Amino acid sequence: MRTSIRRKSLTFRLTLLFAAASTAVLLVLGLIVAQSVEHHFEEQDMEALTGKLELIRHAMAKVRSPTDLAAIPQQMDDSLIGHHGLVVALKGPDGRTLFATEGAPFPQPLLDRVKTAGVNHPYVWQVDGQMPFRGIAAEVPTGVPSWPPAVVAVATDISHHRNFMDSFMRTLWLVIVGGTAATGLLGWFVARRGLAPLREMRRRATEVSAQHLDQRLPVDTVPVELAELAESLNDMLARLEESFTRLSDFSSDLAHELRTPVSNLMTQTQVALSKTRTSGEYREVLESNAEEYERLSRMISDMLFLAKSENGLIVPGQETFDLADEVMALFDFYGALAEENGVALKLEGSGWVTGDRLMLRRAIGNLLSNALRYTPSGGHITVTVSVICDNTDTEIVHLAVENTGEPIPTEHLSRLFDRFYRVDASRRHSGDGAGLGLAITRSILRAHQGDIEGRTGEDSNIFEMWIPTSIVTPHSAD
Repeated sequence: MRTSIRRKSLTFRLTLLFAAASTAVLLVLGLIVAQSVEHHFEEQDMEALTGKLELIRHAMAKVRSPTDLAAIPQQMDDSLIGHHGLVVALKGPDGRTLFATEGAPFPQPLLDRVKTAGVNHPYVWQVDGQMPFRGIAAEVPTGVPSWPPAVVAVATDISHHRNFMDSFMRTLWLVIVGGTAATGLLGWFVARRGLAPLREMRRRATEVSAQHLDQRLPVDTVPVELAELAESLNDMLARLEESFTRLSDFSSDLAHELRTPVSNLMTQTQVALSKTRTSGEYREVLESNAEEYERLSRMISDMLFLAKSENGLIVPGQETFDLADEVMALFDFYGALAEENGVALKLEGSGWVTGDRLMLRRAIGNLLSNALRYTPSGGHITVTVSVICDNTDTEIVHLAVENTGEPIPTEHLSRLFDRFYRVDASRRHSGDGAGLGLAITRSILRAHQGDIEGRTGEDSNIFEMWIPTSIVTPHSAD
């Protein structure tokens, strides 16, 4: 049963709630009106009863003798002319009934109330289970101080009141039932109209596919309550589109870059197998294939690193060290190559950071390797390390690698850190890397909450990286 309720449509639930709320309001309002009408009738009856009681009280106050008391019944008879439905009973000081309207016996509980202090509300009873009366009773003193007070009971027939209330309640129930049906229908109509933007959002959502991830839900045309949901869904679609684009680009780049070495391996192997060769010739083929396999292995490893980086799966280590020490270690590694190419290496400044030593060394090594590749003989490479503060007074280590040589055209600067991107044929050397070095460098820096950019100087190229002196990783945040 609970599962069935959960599967009801939102329109049905809103209609049901709307009908239930309106029914409750109509019921409460009807009961209030019924109570008010009943109270009004009671006040009317009490006004007539108290008026007649005061008339009898005034008449009894004039009684000075038994003769006056004997004349009271006639006076009572005369006073009731024209008062249909009004009945009176009077017991004299001696307890005898002086006057009583025919056919309207007063119940003893009503007469006993005169001795109960604080009872001022009327008493209701029925005669023969059919004719209802509402009455009051009171002690009325006579004009003779020595006589005990008389007892007077006054009542009125409330049949017409009861008939009116019965008719009123029937009408009220009909109005409630009709009002519930009408408000339920109105609630369904309002809910349908009100949820129209939600249905439109659902329709637009069904149009989203791998080929149409650019679809967005309308935000300005939906109610305020749905605007935040639409914005959240649009943000989700934007993230999906970005991730899908990255995945598509990644797959395309990987397929494109793997095609050449795999084709080379297949061609060389097929040529080798086309005729019988000596063991030395086979060894040469295997050595050549091993080089291609090694290149493929590095490329696959780099691509996996980039894939993890783009999905936030790289968590740098936490080690405090001086970047200048890492640069000097890399100078020792590349020193022989730089000396062979006639390139001078220079380091200025220092700066301490907390991060992953090996990853940052790899990032700096990629920049140095790239600079050595494009620095002409007789040029120089200068690495500058310094500590600066950003606009939030956070300390950041700034490292710049500047190499002399032909400046990179401006139109290529924004794409230098894309996967497999190279400037042009005149600037590339056949077999030099796979075009992933700068992309990996940027991924490493972003994993350290830093960044990198390239710019040109006067007859030089400059790559600048910024690294916070300390980073907050998911593990350290815990």
